[in-house]
Amino acid sequence: SCGACESECPTGAISAGDTQYNIDPEVCIDCGACEAVCPVQAIKPN
Repeated sequence: SCGACESECPTGAISAGDTQYNIDPEVCIDCGACEAVCPVQAIKPN
């Protein structure tokens, strides 16, 4: 959990949870910035 996705998100849709990062679908614009910056490919499109 490096947090790169959280700081890369242009809309602030990603927040740190207890065991994982959470993406708010109401705020996410599906730009893919978080997926591109994730060093372990932990983010998968739905």
